[in-house]
Amino acid sequence: MHPPSQAIGIDIGGTNVRAACVNASGQILDYVTERTCREAPALVARLVAMVRQLDRPGISTVGIGVPGRVDARCGLVLSGGYVDLSAISLADVIGRETGKRVFIDNDCNMALTAEVAIGAARGCRHVAMLTIGTGIGGALMLEGTVLRGRRSAGQLGHVTVEARGLACKCGRRGCVETVSSGTALGRHIAEAGLPTDVTADGLLALARSGDSRAIGVVQAWAGPLRAAVDSIVAAVDPELFLLGGGLGQAACAALEWAPAVSPWYQCPVKPATLGDDAGVIGAGLAGAQRDMLTS
Repeated sequence: MHPPSQAIGIDIGGTNVRAACVNASGQILDYVTERTCREAPALVARLVAMVRQLDRPGISTVGIGVPGRVDARCGLVLSGGYVDLSAISLADVIGRETGKRVFIDNDCNMALTAEVAIGAARGCRHVAMLTIGTGIGGALMLEGTVLRGRRSAGQLGHVTVEARGLACKCGRRGCVETVSSGTALGRHIAEAGLPTDVTADGLLALARSGDSRAIGVVQAWAGPLRAAVDSIVAAVDPELFLLGGGLGQAACAALEWAPAVSPWYQCPVKPATLGDDAGVIGAGLAGAQRDMLTS
């Protein structure tokens, strides 16, 4: 019997870049992480170095989860977020430098792929997901297939929750990313006069103890998130809604202070179970699956 197909998965996050050798069952065989370079050329050089570090006989494919809008069919990064790779033919460059086939997709699509395969959404065919971290990523799976639309569907972090809200990097105002991301949570905490080093779990503990400032911060963070969740549920009617990323668990807990108000737009909301590894596992799985299809 041949060993499971393996691939290298890479997840480009706002704080860290994670890379791993992953087999077709989603098992991480080797792992490396580094701080994210914000300059595109330096980041690409680090990605190449990470692939070379993880390379082993039999690996021919690399999957990369990229923040922002990605045309997975054409292998193009369409826009940047906290790291702008839109001016670089990322798949071509990494492929040329490493000799590997390279598949790129939105980072949240990769995370959702992992959660459906081996995580909290295993067995589900209709799933919506938000990843809560430096920004907010989004992904949709309908009928067991990641929804990509014309080029890059699933930009759920840019659902409008405040029509006259804060300016967003996407060029509009009031996106849920501006008020319910990890970056926004830090701003809410500072504006409330709470210690800036308080963690999300610490904030929730304070709120549960009755601290009025903490409750106000949690409501400011979770209220717009609930509005986004309800709007997405109304649009696509998933069987499960996942909150992932570094703050997915805390965000799920925070929704206790912002319950759904309409019976029409309710759906089970659960934390993703693969944590920060979801993106790198999903990228590796996507690469491994394509490796098996083309070998």
